[in-house]
Amino acid sequence: MHTVAVVLAAGSGSRFGSASPKQLRILAGRNLIEHCVQAFEQAPGVDSVLVVTAAAIQDQVSHDLAGHDKVAAVIRGGASRTDSTRHALEWLTASVPDDAKVLFHDAARPLVDQRIIADCVAALDQWQAIGVVVPSADTIVEVADGTIQRVLPRHVLARCQTPQGFRLSVISRAYQLAEADPAFATITATDDCGVVLRYLPEVTIGAVIGSERNLKITYTDDMAIANALISRGDTA
Repeated sequence: MHTVAVVLAAGSGSRFGSASPKQLRILAGRNLIEHCVQAFEQAPGVDSVLVVTAAAIQDQVSHDLAGHDKVAAVIRGGASRTDSTRHALEWLTASVPDDAKVLFHDAARPLVDQRIIADCVAALDQWQAIGVVVPSADTIVEVADGTIQRVLPRHVLARCQTPQGFRLSVISRAYQLAEADPAFATITATDDCGVVLRYLPEVTIGAVIGSERNLKITYTDDMAIANALISRGDTA
């Protein structure tokens, strides 16, 4: 079965606090997008890579990725995460088989490793949708108006990472239902598993264990952490 990795790199990175797009920041000689693409290109279970990026940097990203054989296209994303996924789905439905495996990955997670990718590809043989999670080591509480309201049961809580994977027919159907729902625009999902949970509740979403090393670059200090992990060879 064909497997395509979609690298979502159209975000503004407003929390990063940089004038230049976060996804183009250099980490150990490559920008964040290149790190992600390189990881999927090295993965035996991934056949092709689609990159979704902002219109303003599309030409530069295409140039930077010219030497990567698995990159099938660099397309423009949208104003939000879900808009970019929609753009990707339009390209995918026209270019790959309906039963393809699709992995959606944030360009802000440049240290995704081969074990996680392989586990995601394999999990899609069993599940129609999967998400990468890391069990919470901290106690999680619900806070409102500056006060702790309740302590949540840590043993059933986890933090979400990417990739998130789906059979193409499933994620396409979920987005078709979302597009037909006027409320979706006002209460938008922050990730693609959330869209499936909302519109296809009958689809079980499998959990793949992630890694603390698969960190998300959100703030400038996160770049220093990622550099430290690379320097000590702690990325595999």
